[in-house]
Amino acid sequence: MDIDTEHLGDMAVLYGLNVLYALVLLAVGWWIAKTVEGLLMRGLSATGRIDVTVASFLASFAKYVVLVFVLVAVLQRFGIQTTSIIAVLGAASLAVGLALQGTLSNMAAGVMLLVFRPFRVGDNVEVAGKAGTVKALTLFTTELAGAANVQILIPNGQVWGAAILNKSAYPAGDTTVSVALEVATSVDVDALRAKALAFLEQDARVLATPAPSVSLGKLGYDRIELTISATTKPADAAGVKEALLELLRPLLYVSPAEKPALVSP
Repeated sequence: MDIDTEHLGDMAVLYGLNVLYALVLLAVGWWIAKTVEGLLMRGLSATGRIDVTVASFLASFAKYVVLVFVLVAVLQRFGIQTTSIIAVLGAASLAVGLALQGTLSNMAAGVMLLVFRPFRVGDNVEVAGKAGTVKALTLFTTELAGAANVQILIPNGQVWGAAILNKSAYPAGDTTVSVALEVATSVDVDALRAKALAFLEQDARVLATPAPSVSLGKLGYDRIELTISATTKPADAAGVKEALLELLRPLLYVSPAEKPALVSP
C-alpha cells in the first residue's frame, strides 16, 4: 500500500498552521479578555458609586464572555460546527438556571443592593422581619448583628423584595428638652426664670439657637406652672434634663397635705 506522503505533508502543514493559528488566537484572546477586565474594573471603581464586589463580578463576567467568543472562533478554525455546541450550551445553561433559580435570584438581588446601596456596612437597619447592624453585604446574603451580637444571615432576595427601614440613613436632628414644674406663688418667678436661663446658657451642651426659654403656664390659687425648654443634641438630652431638674428640685411646689407634720416638743 503506497502512502501519499505529499498529501500527508500538506495535511500536516494545514493542521500545523491551524494549531498555530489557534494558539495565537487563544493568546491574543486571553490578552484582550484581561485588558477588558482591567479597564472595566478601573472604570467602575473610578465612579465611586459601585461596590468593589460588584465591579469585580462584572469585570470577570466580561472577561469570560470574551473568552467564549475566542473559543468559538478557535473551534470554527478547525471546521467544527459550533451551532450545535452553542445550542447544547444554551440548553445546559437553561437547565442550570432553572436548578439554581433561587441562588441566581439572590445573586441578582445582591447586585442591585450593591449598586443602589439602600444601606451600608455599619448602618442600623430593619429588614425582612429582622433588626440589627449591617456587618457585611455579599452577592448572596446580607449579614446583620442582632441583639446580644447574634449573627443574622438573610438571603438577598428577601432583603431586596422587602421594605427596608434604615435608621442610620439621615443624621439625627436636634432634640428639645422641656421641663414642666409647679412652684408656689411665694417663689419669685422672675428670679427663677433668670436663674434657669443663666444655667442653661452656661451649659455647653445647650445650643444657642434656638435660645432657651421659660414660659408661664397655668396660674392657680397657690401654685404657678412653668415650662423650661432648651435645645440639645440627642446624646445630651438626658444629661441636660437631669441637671435642670436637680437645679430646680428645691423650688418644686409641695401641697400642704404632703408637708411633714410638726412634732410638738
